[in-house]
Formats: sequence, structure tokens, C-alpha cells
Amino acid sequence: MKHELKKVLLSVTMAAGLTAGANTATAEELSVATFIPPQHHINAFYFDWMAREVAERSGGSLTLKVYPAGQLGAGPVQQYKRVVEGVADIAFGLQTYSPTIFPKTVLIVPPGKSKTALEATERLLDVFDEHLADEYEDVKLLGLFTVAGDAWAATKDVSTMDGLKGTKLVPFATMVTPIMEALGVVPVQMPVTEMYTGLSTGTIDATTISPAQMDKPWNFAEVASHYVDNIPTTFAVFFVAMNKERYMELSDEHRAIIDDLAGEQASMMGATSFHNEGQRGIDWQATNPPAMDKVTSITISDEERAKMDAAVNEGLQVIFEDYKSRGIDNAEEIYKAMNK
Repeated sequence: MKHELKKVLLSVTMAAGLTAGANTATAEELSVATFIPPQHHINAFYFDWMAREVAERSGGSLTLKVYPAGQLGAGPVQQYKRVVEGVADIAFGLQTYSPTIFPKTVLIVPPGKSKTALEATERLLDVFDEHLADEYEDVKLLGLFTVAGDAWAATKDVSTMDGLKGTKLVPFATMVTPIMEALGVVPVQMPVTEMYTGLSTGTIDATTISPAQMDKPWNFAEVASHYVDNIPTTFAVFFVAMNKERYMELSDEHRAIIDDLAGEQASMMGATSFHNEGQRGIDWQATNPPAMDKVTSITISDEERAKMDAAVNEGLQVIFEDYKSRGIDNAEEIYKAMNK
């Protein structure tokens, strides 16, 4: 990204100058709305980083206050609306909950060349100016990043096409329904907060996860009998956005701080937060914890993965045709640009 969403780090000299200049600005606090619990890494790592950067660069004259767990409005679905309307100064949310607002951005969700959150986020940034910028004209976009769904937690063996047939599986987003159907899956939409119970009661047979979700706080290892990796990786995509009017009300010094953090830096920090959490889950499983004693770990074979990839391509064509029916004729072009 070269303009609004791609910034370089300030030099030490300029950063010091900003800090000194900001001391003359009026002290202000920005509210941050998240729907996740306080201990979630996005609060404990990502927004902790952002709050420290803002406070240090402004000499304490600009601060962030995080309102976790839906304190500024329950549930993740309305997060974008909340920041547009100014209920929160800054909000964290998922584009897949508002796919009609972000139809082009969510083309990063289906399987492609990316394998990790870091790779997928870099690809998003690369195409932002040309293909995605117009979807964010109502806000000051601070960050755009992904998490990789690169495993299935299941109560049966879903490591083959035969095993997938008829499986009630929760995908990362509704937009990959054609891909799930091509895999023989019965896609079920369910929030992550209900998946533990869903696996336990048989409401679902499997769900798409990041490896860390086998451990606390989600504890899927307690209710899953199988952990399957080497799956066609899908992605959830997130935004961190600021109310545009609130941004413009800031002093020049404070806007400069926000501008410097926004874009590549804030995006890659978000991707790093999710990537590190996924790696923590892999490392945790490698220690053979007692929680995994009753879980069978399976890596999908190359032969079965080739069959799954063929089904993914079949599903992608259905998705592209659906986009055309909605007036977006270049969906395949955007997807390919994201997956060079």
C-alpha cells in the first residue's frame, strides 16, 4: 500500500520532535471498542502496543482507553456501524460480519497462495490502493489484518474427502459456503462462543480453527477427538478503524501520530498478534499436554489434499459467478491479485 494505508516508521529524530510538539496539544482520550474478553491477545498485546505507542509519542497528551467484551455495544456484528456513528472513537471488528460493505476485502478469505496470517495480510496491503480503498471511505482505517484457519477440530476423522462427506462443519465465513459444499460438507454458521458446546452435543461435527483454540480459553481439545492440519487454509479478516470526524477533530500533532501508526505498521502488528497466538498453539501441542491425550492428530495426505484443492477451485468459480450477479465483474481478478 502506497498512500493512505502504507506508512514508514518515523526516524528517531522526527519521533522525538513529534513527542515534544505534542506536549502543547490538548490532552485527549480515544475510546476503543472490542467485543472480545480483556485477556484476548488483541487486547492484551495489540491494543496494549498501540496505547503505549500513542502515549509515548504524544508525551501523554493522547491516550487510548479500551472497552473490552462489548462494553460499548454487545456482539461483533455492529462494530463497523459503531465506529462510523461515533459510538466508539476506534473499533475492532470483522469484515465478514458485513460482507455487503466489504465484498472485495473478503476475497482474501478463501484458500489461495497464503498459508499464514502474515502472508495474507501482506497480500491485502499490496492490493489495497488499487482494489480495496473505496470500501473504507467512511472511516479512517488504521489497520487491516487476518488470522489463518489452518486446522479442523472435529469429533470424527475429516482428513479425507470421504470423511468430509456430510460433515457439519463451521467455516470461517459464510462466503466460502460454495467451497464447503464442493468438499461435501454441510456448512453450519455458529459464533466461536458456541462451538465448544456444539462439538460436545453433536450439533456440529467439526469447526475451522487456529491451533491455539485447542488450548485455553476455547479448550476444544476437551470436546474434539481429532485435530486435522494441512487443510485448505481459509482466513478471517479484521479491521481497526477510527471515526473520521473524531480523527479530523484531533490536533495536527495528534493526527500525525495516528497517521504514522496507521497502515502497514498497525496491520502487520495485528497479523503478528494472531500469528504468534497460532504458533503458541502449535508449540503447546508439541509438549504433549494431557489435554491432547484423547485427541488424534492427523496431517492430510498429499493425495487427499489434491482432491480438496480441486474442490476448492470448483467452489471458487461459483463464488466468482455470484459476484458477477451482484455487479462485481472483477472478483476473480482481485482474488488472483491477492494470490500472485
